[in-house]
Amino acid sequence: MSKKPVPHTFQNISELKYVNADHNSLRYRVIMRYIYQEYQRMRYWLKPEEIYAGVQEWNLLENYTLDMCQSDLEQLVQWKNLSPRHDGGRVATVEEYLRKKFQYFLTPYSIEIERMLEGLEKIRGYGGSLEPTLFDTIAECLNKIRLGTSEGSDDTLTAAEAHQLWSELIAAFTRLQKTSVDYIASLQTSRAEELMATEAFLAYKETLTEYLRNFVQALQRKAYRIEAQLQQMRPGLLQQFWEKVVAEELARPTLEEEFTGEQLLADMQESWDGLHRWFVGEAYGESELMLLEISTKETIARVVRSVLRIQERRRSGLSRRRELDYLARWFYRCQTPEEAHRLAAAVFGLFPARKLQGQDERTTESTTQSMWQEQPTVRPLRSRSRQRLERDDAPTEIVNHDRQKKEAKLKLFRQRQEELELLMRLTDRPVVKMSELGIVNGTTRLRLLYWIGRCLQAGRGHAFRTPEGIEVKLINPGVRNRVVLQCTDGQLEMPDYQLRVSWTGVDRGEAASRRGGGR
Repeated sequence: MSKKPVPHTFQNISELKYVNADHNSLRYRVIMRYIYQEYQRMRYWLKPEEIYAGVQEWNLLENYTLDMCQSDLEQLVQWKNLSPRHDGGRVATVEEYLRKKFQYFLTPYSIEIERMLEGLEKIRGYGGSLEPTLFDTIAECLNKIRLGTSEGSDDTLTAAEAHQLWSELIAAFTRLQKTSVDYIASLQTSRAEELMATEAFLAYKETLTEYLRNFVQALQRKAYRIEAQLQQMRPGLLQQFWEKVVAEELARPTLEEEFTGEQLLADMQESWDGLHRWFVGEAYGESELMLLEISTKETIARVVRSVLRIQERRRSGLSRRRELDYLARWFYRCQTPEEAHRLAAAVFGLFPARKLQGQDERTTESTTQSMWQEQPTVRPLRSRSRQRLERDDAPTEIVNHDRQKKEAKLKLFRQRQEELELLMRLTDRPVVKMSELGIVNGTTRLRLLYWIGRCLQAGRGHAFRTPEGIEVKLINPGVRNRVVLQCTDGQLEMPDYQLRVSWTGVDRGEAASRRGGGR
């Protein structure tokens, strides 16, 4: 078993002292946040007077003076949060000439610390998401790397193309790993447990279950493909690919401290080992992808159990006397014990045994006699109900709905097939305008309105993706120009929306096979 690499240093980080300083912590935090906001506005070097004036506008520090601000800036310089440089501008008085004037600039550590603090202020839980399309991105990048590094290949990758592919691969893997783990963790919190125990959770059940199921299906379809691609990578050719990436990285001019080629290769090897371990696993344990699949399936099962408990709690107050009386008569009509056993297995299934206290009166001492041949022991049962409520409705039979289920499944399959065919026809157009559709039928109109509604609810991007990898994006959500959509069953006045339907890493054949396999 290989050891994990040891970090280069565990030294004390002086740049973090201003966050929880014993004295004047508020003053340091206010100054650093103001300088960071000005840094985002591309104002890098600031004078003490500018910093003092900006801090005073927030009205957070009482009796704060320019001398106190200057002292705080010097302390931040000692903690390596700020970098000073001499201000060689004009001076108006002798005092300004004798006193050294400086301008201040944030250090790289301070920028990342403020960026982290700004992100912490926005955290409202674990967040995260499940994005099945990231599997397509990872598989596509691995396929291009494998083809571009194969011997005798005509599509040999250049250094710039290799660097771009590596960046896309690591970015997609990092996002998949972080967002998926965070989203599953958000469903394990005590707040999620409390929500799943309430009846309000029934409104989210279908959406949440479908969301998790789509992710598991995409994971199962793409995991084996990615695993096979990782195992087909030859170490020698992969090393040549990394050397191209390192060459492109070193060729980019920078004024900061540069990493050596050996350090970059070591970091890339570590990232590749993490990617390989996440999808393929190691000899002594399962892959993290398998653990993610198990956790997602367990979450789906937990959601279903929560819904069943809520429904059972709803039905617990209803009397089932007539249904049980009807079932008892059904058992009474059974001619043989075997028939009664089959009926009990179909009605009750497996259930835990219950122990009833009493003394059996055996008619024989034979050990070969079956328990079903013994005389029953009669025990009178007293009703615990304080009042008997008669129900007016007659008992209902247990009806077999297999035929209706098959018809509903076939109808749903046809609807999805028609929707996919419509999407594939619309991908041939650059833009789908409502004013240029001509006469459409009622089913197409409902699908268009459904897609527009999903795009408007999607937020800033105004787009969504289908399980087949087709992206539907609303280009002009704020359009005011209205048109009349001609339909076979009437006319609909609506804004002249424009949709763009495009593929995202999935070809037509694969999309068609997904729908065909769903039958």
